[in-house]
Amino acid sequence: MSITGPRKPLGAHAPEGQALAKTLSWPHLVALGVGAIVGTGIYTLTGVGAERAGPAVILAFAIAGAVCACAALAYAELATMIPAAGSAYTFSYTALGETIAWIVGWSLILEYSLACSTVAVGWSGYLVGWIQAIGVTLPPALLSGPHGGGLINLPAVLVALAVMGMLVAGTRESATLNIVLVIVKLVALTVFVVFALPAFDGANLHPFMPYGFGSTEVGGTQRGVMAAAAIVFFAFYGFDAVATSAEEAKNPGRDLTIGIVGSMLLCTAIYMAVAVTAVGALPFRQLANSPEPLALVLRSLGEPQAAYLIALAAVVALPSVILVMMYGQSRIFFVMARDGLLPARLATVSPRTGAPTRITLLTGASIALVAGFFRLDEIAELANAGTLIAFISVGVCLIVLRRTAPHAARLFRCPAPYVVGTGAVLGCLYLLWSLPSTTLTRFAIWNAIGLAVYVAYGRRASLARRTAAA
Repeated sequence: MSITGPRKPLGAHAPEGQALAKTLSWPHLVALGVGAIVGTGIYTLTGVGAERAGPAVILAFAIAGAVCACAALAYAELATMIPAAGSAYTFSYTALGETIAWIVGWSLILEYSLACSTVAVGWSGYLVGWIQAIGVTLPPALLSGPHGGGLINLPAVLVALAVMGMLVAGTRESATLNIVLVIVKLVALTVFVVFALPAFDGANLHPFMPYGFGSTEVGGTQRGVMAAAAIVFFAFYGFDAVATSAEEAKNPGRDLTIGIVGSMLLCTAIYMAVAVTAVGALPFRQLANSPEPLALVLRSLGEPQAAYLIALAAVVALPSVILVMMYGQSRIFFVMARDGLLPARLATVSPRTGAPTRITLLTGASIALVAGFFRLDEIAELANAGTLIAFISVGVCLIVLRRTAPHAARLFRCPAPYVVGTGAVLGCLYLLWSLPSTTLTRFAIWNAIGLAVYVAYGRRASLARRTAAA
């Protein structure tokens, strides 16, 4: 046994009675990827990115997309090589050992729960803007947490619980609904570009990089292109949820490759078009930190009806992001419980739907609590830290398995694996370093708590350790 603990063998199968049902084909997986990637990042974080980088938020999206492209290629090879639920956690367990896998899994729990909460808060902002546009006023105390002078962000709580209910109904049903929501979302973004692009003014792009390239603190906030990239990075990582669905794919070799790579390429093109249109149509200081920047652009251009439709589409379609992220977290929780690192009673599958109902209920309740009481930007930054750790591990796993298992079957082979793997690792390390120091401190505390849980419970209860000792 290595110093990082036991490793899962390649080709390991789920225990009988704990396998997830194979219900998803490649259209479901592409929609899962697009549903998660095209969401709060482009609908709400465009304003946060503009506040940190100015017009160079366009460049921030491009940098974050390039780093994610490296990670996506690594994910595609590993997911088709190890078609089991758990994504980066499972890959790390196979390539690097149990201790590293725990750290990655614990980071993914943070990523997915906070990503869901971020989108729920962003959705709440669009809902409030939409209902105010039609003349309805809600009590301010129910529209934000204590940070905003309220009691609780009730709309964010309710949408998280509603999505939890959809997932409990079944994976295939949820994935099919997600396809419909993705179509609504893409149509809305197309409407935005059609109405706003004619107002493009090159003067709005000057100065292009008002806070420089690197991440520096200005007025108590991290600013610069890399500071913006470190937060808009949140907008790209939905393909991780596609890898998490590997065990439920009908034809993993074909479906996972199309789902991961296809959704990443499609979404990068969409993001660049929308970001260029937004910052070209309105001075970035007006966009800065708006909870509904795309609708704001259209209202400023004298297109209230189009703004109304964009806000309505966000209200209808952003829950698809919550759905995919909550789906991903429930699968990470489920596999960690199945491996014995979390209580085994959580790894139960509904005989009716083939989905992990108990863990989904726990996941939904925790996400609703976070969404009800915390700020969007702080949640997104902390979620990014968890994601970056997962992406770094996937880059390392790609390189390690090319060395330790060079002849293993790979249904998708990443081109230039050592270059791609190194690019993913270095790019993610730089983005991680660009996050605010308070975010990194909170992330370190989260992982310290995680390691304490692992030592106190997971290490002793690990099925792999008990099997190795038998």
